[in-house]
Amino acid sequence: MVRARRVPVAALADLLDAEWVDRARRPYVRDGTAWVPVRKGYPADEDLPERKAYRGRGYHLIGDIAVLHGDAPTDDELATIVRHCRPRGVIWVRGFLGDMRIPDAEILYGTAGEVRHREGGCTFILDPTRVMFAQGNRVEKARIAALVRPGERVADMFAGIGYFAIPAASSGGRVHAMEINPTAFEYLQRNIIENHVADRVTAENGDSRRLLSGIYDRILMGHFGAPSMLADALTHVHSGSVLHVHSIGDATPQIREAVAKAGSLATITSRRVKKYGPHVWHMVQDVTIS
Repeated sequence: MVRARRVPVAALADLLDAEWVDRARRPYVRDGTAWVPVRKGYPADEDLPERKAYRGRGYHLIGDIAVLHGDAPTDDELATIVRHCRPRGVIWVRGFLGDMRIPDAEILYGTAGEVRHREGGCTFILDPTRVMFAQGNRVEKARIAALVRPGERVADMFAGIGYFAIPAASSGGRVHAMEINPTAFEYLQRNIIENHVADRVTAENGDSRRLLSGIYDRILMGHFGAPSMLADALTHVHSGSVLHVHSIGDATPQIREAVAKAGSLATITSRRVKKYGPHVWHMVQDVTIS
């Protein structure tokens, strides 16, 4: 049995960091009510039966909406997801369109709309049918937050709704967050305020290649086209600056060529972020200028 407390869903995001919450288990949500698992030694409202391990199709839970990628799910797969996590809605994202990364999404069950999603101690407000959320980058976002030092000047060239910019600012960085998609930019502004980092984030809507200004200690390039935009970024670095360049597959040769053309030297370390397709990886290259 799982000991749990019953709370309104609207209060869930503010409670998940509470001392009594068992963060090793997920809350159970249904019809506007959440049952939050309770740590040993703290009072609970009721006991719930242990849930069976989920063995169905993979999905991401963003707030209370389940998000699927890849091929369309079967009716059985959809029903299994609904039974398991009781989401408000299930959406299928076929892909992302254009430079603004607009989701090509379809609601398969329930309703969609805005959610409040908690991750890594941060709150993100978004509508996953309107803007992209890089759910699979959770470890990379935590890594960047751990690397950023107080007072660093950080450029986030493809900020989206703030999934890298806000953790970096929470670590004490002074972040210049740039986003070309007006809808994502609106959510970025809201999330900056929601996470109380407005004093450490300057946000601008537009093409980051034209918005970069001055010299940065760290440049976040979380876009698969980042290697082709290195020439712009490399005019805003100093010896010791670090660029985090995302790509599909290892982009080290392309990065070395761009660094050489800029008249610089660099140490490059490649890391796998997540599987992108058969034998293909989403990579990030840490490029330290010397």
